[in-house]
Amino acid sequence: MNSLRRWTLWLVALCVLPLLLQQISNGWVRIADTALLYVLLAVGLNIVVGYAGLLDLGYVAFFAVGAYLYALLASPHLMETFEWLAVVLPGGLHTPLWLVIPAAAALAGLTGVLLGAPTLKLRGDYLAIVTLGFGEIIRVFLNNLDQPVNLTNGPKGLGAIDPVTVFGHPLSRRLDLGFIELPSVTLYYYLFLALVVLAVVFSHRLATSRIGRAWMAIREDEIAARAMGIDTRNLKLLAFGMGATLGGVSGTLFASFQGFVSPESFSLMESVMIVAMVVLGGLGHLPGVILGAVLLSALPEVLRYTVGPLMALSDGRLDPAILRQLLIALAMILVMLWRPRGLWPAPEHGTSVSSAGEGGRS
Repeated sequence: MNSLRRWTLWLVALCVLPLLLQQISNGWVRIADTALLYVLLAVGLNIVVGYAGLLDLGYVAFFAVGAYLYALLASPHLMETFEWLAVVLPGGLHTPLWLVIPAAAALAGLTGVLLGAPTLKLRGDYLAIVTLGFGEIIRVFLNNLDQPVNLTNGPKGLGAIDPVTVFGHPLSRRLDLGFIELPSVTLYYYLFLALVVLAVVFSHRLATSRIGRAWMAIREDEIAARAMGIDTRNLKLLAFGMGATLGGVSGTLFASFQGFVSPESFSLMESVMIVAMVVLGGLGHLPGVILGAVLLSALPEVLRYTVGPLMALSDGRLDPAILRQLLIALAMILVMLWRPRGLWPAPEHGTSVSSAGEGGRS
């Protein structure tokens, strides 16, 4: 009961947060939106890295798959490229997000399984190198699939993407409720929050299920897990697929929110940042992963507003972007030295049991 009350209070606080932030500036609500997107990505990657112990440095590829799928189905690009499609659908595609999300989840999940299939026997550094290469291959494809048929528009990206429409109201427009006005960024915040809550509940249920326990057994000792009769091959493929699914969903939200996607948004640095969020917060521990995602996604944006005094000390010689990266890197180094298992690691198994046993003997 106490746990339910605590989570209810957290949810109420998160619902009130954008209403307070928009009183300061819509920019702060946009920072919260970005943080929620990265929380969704980090929760997805945590299934692969935190639960199953499979180091994936190409996770941003699934993010790109979802983003480009929505961009193609909700923008005029395909109509301009294929004239016959414009004849068949004179009103345009304008596919709603609610139809694209399941399609993006399925396509990203299938892509994750295809990535996992050839890497089943790889672990550690070797797996990281292969997944890194896969992520770069997807980005290179997106950069070059503008010839001979213009599918992705190459490095110029895809624009004019439709915003999300809920009950006939596009989230790109302000909503006047009479007693309060909700700007576009606040409306998107509530959409992202709803999907993040669903993803967190889904991930938590996975962790406590037989599948989750089997993943953790594989993470700790794959040979012992196989000896116990666990089907390590299929479970590893399932981990890749499940994690990729959330990445694809995040991509559709990103494309609808930004209204523009390009290959530069899905660079290797993005993959590294998502892995850093999971590691910094605490591998395999959902509250820690959420904390790591919020800190690493919001900190650069907060520094964008507060870096002015530090620039003044250097007489403007330090570029703001470089200074932000320097401060983030320094913070990560200090945290890893201070708490190598993450800011909020999973509780060690057996600690409470041993403590109870000692209490009973005394």
